[in-house]
Amino acid sequence: MSTRKTTIFYAVLLVVASLFVGMVIASRLDLAPRSSAQTVAVPAMNSAPLTGPIDAQTFRNVAKMATPIVVNIRTEMKSRGNDLTDFFGGGSPDDLFHRFFGNPGQQEDEQPPAPRGRGRTPNQQRPREQTTRAAGTGFIISRDGYILTNNHVVEDATKIEVALYADEPDMSYKARVIGRDPLTDSALIQLVDKPNHALPEAKFGDSSQIEAGDWVMAIGNPFGYEHTVTVGVISATSRAFPVSNGRTNDMLQTDAAINPGNSGGPLLNVRGEVIGMNTAIITNARSEGNIGIGFAVPSNTVRELLPQLHTGKVIRGRIGVSVLAVPREGYEDYGLKTRAGAVVAQVVAGGAAAKAGVEPGDVIIQFNGRPVKNNDDLVKMVVATKPGTTVPLKVLRNKSEKTVNVTVDELDLEAERNQGRRSPQNDQPQQDDQQATGSFGLTLENVTPQMARRLRLPSGQSGAVVTEVDPDGASAGALRQGDVILSVNGKAVSTAADAARELGKVQSGHIAQMRVWRGDGEVFVPVKKE
Repeated sequence: MSTRKTTIFYAVLLVVASLFVGMVIASRLDLAPRSSAQTVAVPAMNSAPLTGPIDAQTFRNVAKMATPIVVNIRTEMKSRGNDLTDFFGGGSPDDLFHRFFGNPGQQEDEQPPAPRGRGRTPNQQRPREQTTRAAGTGFIISRDGYILTNNHVVEDATKIEVALYADEPDMSYKARVIGRDPLTDSALIQLVDKPNHALPEAKFGDSSQIEAGDWVMAIGNPFGYEHTVTVGVISATSRAFPVSNGRTNDMLQTDAAINPGNSGGPLLNVRGEVIGMNTAIITNARSEGNIGIGFAVPSNTVRELLPQLHTGKVIRGRIGVSVLAVPREGYEDYGLKTRAGAVVAQVVAGGAAAKAGVEPGDVIIQFNGRPVKNNDDLVKMVVATKPGTTVPLKVLRNKSEKTVNVTVDELDLEAERNQGRRSPQNDQPQQDDQQATGSFGLTLENVTPQMARRLRLPSGQSGAVVTEVDPDGASAGALRQGDVILSVNGKAVSTAADAARELGKVQSGHIAQMRVWRGDGEVFVPVKKE
């Protein structure tokens, strides 16, 4: 081979080798640009303090700037003939309210009212599957056509169409769901069909800087009235809003008018930046719409979820316990020096906590080395932990500290909700050998073999069954008819007389720590003696 050819050969070889090494280094250091199909950029956030006066032009300017980012979302889903009503006609307004917002006060096992005029007679066939239409709001967060909205707006949708502010009213674009998160009621969708013009993008503010009294604006499509602007103030921050049994979200509360159809729309500060996503309202029997109490998911919460929403699934941790707040009075009875920690009410059989040896009545005071302020604080720490991680859990049991290692499971919110919908037991125990506990407002009875079978007690387990709870007594709201008391303050009870005796030992103003069989598992129930 000639010298020139040899030189060219090695030069080419060096270039190829350099490219290869560069690619390896870039991949190792995560420098190589990722495909836009694999990631979605988290929008920038303006954390500068809100300053300056509010004048006659302020809200007009915010509306002009922010309205183009707001979209109208129309969905179709398959439902039975007696399911919730069509958004655009017929049926009861109550159905519309429940479809978009639910009811924070409604229990999981309660059913929404049936639509008016659609009841079934005994001779009717099972309703045929039909198409139900609904509508909501969203806002554009990228020029690629990504849109944020509420999960309940697009959940179960078989067809999603999006109308843009810049287009004709009858023009719409198909969209698809990218990811959903029922816990925060958030969803990320993307336009399948793209417009022939550039899309505007939402600007984000820092929701952690928002305080009660700050001016805000909501934009949405209430009752089909597109791009409606309403103004109000932040009424409260970090408002605990129930999303399922034992789980809450910290929400922004506002009196800016929010109605059915506003779901998924932006809540904006006076700079026109998104600081929340409108999600729910509270209503009453006299009004299906706004009464001045609305809730929005903080924008920081949604921004943090965006990378996971883009993968199609938000992954959270779970250890399989139900927890209660430490009582304001009597916390010393647990061995606590301050009112801090989370009281374990129930341990899910086969769950992470059960495998680690956690028991009902334990007070969790540390999670992974961090002190637990209260029950909500514990839930937040657990859900933020990656499933499969093993962490130390420090508990107080019978006033003594104990540390166990728990391997965090993955949260399946739908399965958890279904478990909470199990029907309550309606079996009525027999009236025999009853014991009354006046200071606790309970009437107790011995457990017979027939009762044990009806109440699904484990073989060989005995206790005292609650036959009556005084609605004005100390146990009202804590114990219920059909509960079986298994122990009081760590002392096992076999009969109603045993339970009455142990409850009688509790001093006035102190707490009776009871382990109770309820449904198909043990529950820890603390009751303060009056």
